[in-house]
Amino acid sequence: MKQRLKHRIADIVIFGGTGDLALRKLFPALYEMERTGRFDDETRIFGASRSEHSDEEFRSKLEEAGKKFIPKGEFEADIWTKFASRISYVQVSAGDEAGFKVLYDKLSDQPDRDRVYYFSTSPSLFADMAFNLKKVGLVTPNSRVVLEKPLGHDLESCREINGQIGEVFEENQIFRIDHYLGKETVQNLMILRFANAMFEPLWNSAHIDHVQITVGEEVGVEGRWSYYDDAGAMRDMVQNHMLQLLCLVAMEAPYVLDQDAVRDEKVKVLKALQPITDANIDSATVRGQYRKGAVGGKEVPGYLEEEGANVDSTTETFVAIRAELNNWRWAGVPFYLRTGKRLPKRHSEIVIQFRDVPHQIFPLAKSMTNYQANKLVLRLQPDDGIHLVLNNKNPGPGLVRLRPTALNLSFAEAFGGRSPDAYERLLLDAIDGNNTLFVRRDEQDIAWQWVDAIQEAWQNNHVTPKGYTSGTWGPSAAIALIERDGRTWNEEAGF
Repeated sequence: MKQRLKHRIADIVIFGGTGDLALRKLFPALYEMERTGRFDDETRIFGASRSEHSDEEFRSKLEEAGKKFIPKGEFEADIWTKFASRISYVQVSAGDEAGFKVLYDKLSDQPDRDRVYYFSTSPSLFADMAFNLKKVGLVTPNSRVVLEKPLGHDLESCREINGQIGEVFEENQIFRIDHYLGKETVQNLMILRFANAMFEPLWNSAHIDHVQITVGEEVGVEGRWSYYDDAGAMRDMVQNHMLQLLCLVAMEAPYVLDQDAVRDEKVKVLKALQPITDANIDSATVRGQYRKGAVGGKEVPGYLEEEGANVDSTTETFVAIRAELNNWRWAGVPFYLRTGKRLPKRHSEIVIQFRDVPHQIFPLAKSMTNYQANKLVLRLQPDDGIHLVLNNKNPGPGLVRLRPTALNLSFAEAFGGRSPDAYERLLLDAIDGNNTLFVRRDEQDIAWQWVDAIQEAWQNNHVTPKGYTSGTWGPSAAIALIERDGRTWNEEAGF
């Protein structure tokens, strides 16, 4: 992998170059590519935004952010100097053709070079930026555009944006990013399933009881109340991150590791999702909204008490869903999805809960409070790793007692060093023209159809968010959602 990506020549333009995402994630990821020797000497990087900066002022701004956001010990002055020498700044407003002409003047000396345009702005600006790039002659067969989420707020708006971008770029030039697909554990999910013989024969309804996917955040809206209130947990997390994780768990093996082959299988999963409608909205979903409480020993305000809040808001900050797939592999296996803000910890994982043995020959097993069937836990954050929980004999004479024990694979311990940030992998793939880990247009359409049906059912049935205290795992109704089926959420330390 490193050899294939090394010495990549491209012109990379980050629109929204002074924004929060660019400073926290994108430029630190590009710096890491510099540090690991991924760029050819001729590669150029451009920041573009509405504010006025000289090249030096912009580089200073990036350096200040880099010292804050680049992992400790990885900011090296000599490497930063080399990295900064690649960077230029262009003042560009989305609807102002003049700024794009200035950008053209900077890029036109290399007309055949690969170009990556990263739209790290509000989606409302995507169409103007794309049309102006085309108008000034900056869209070539070697151009690619990376689109940040959220791409619309429902199916209609998503289709409108995709239609506008599709007038400028071909589908194979459009890279719709979901950074969860760049996480190491998510990547390893496909390896685990399709490069090992031991799991795939068990990966079906005959052997798996249920699947849990949890994406929990300690933080609240963090000064982004207005944006978040327009989105909510359903649009912000479920429509993209959660459904993408579900697809990778449930998909069939592609016939080859090809970008369209992989995405074809993900589309089949999304099409198999059983609709959630007015008839089952109350039993299949829970909406929540955090109230004041304590997270990590610190008192925090409730959602309606955050800066800029509208006290009448009914936007959800927590969602739990019981989803099912109508296909042969997964018929009868519930997928429990849970995501929220102001939960006890930053915690993202996928739990594959296997069925119990068909006949228990150890008489004490069922009476033990800690007995459990096997489960496979894929930890996405904060500590990437894989944990397989097996039952073992508790040491000692006398009656046989079972004790669940985890076989732990910590990526940090097994492979050493830091785990690359998801944006590093995805930016490299965009530069390389590899679409596999990006979302295809039909994937987005089907995901929005499923999510829109839930939103409509909430509205039709007047389902408002249930309050939950910050620092807890959401409303009590979320516990009831899974316990009605005789199951429980996985919240065990260390797994």
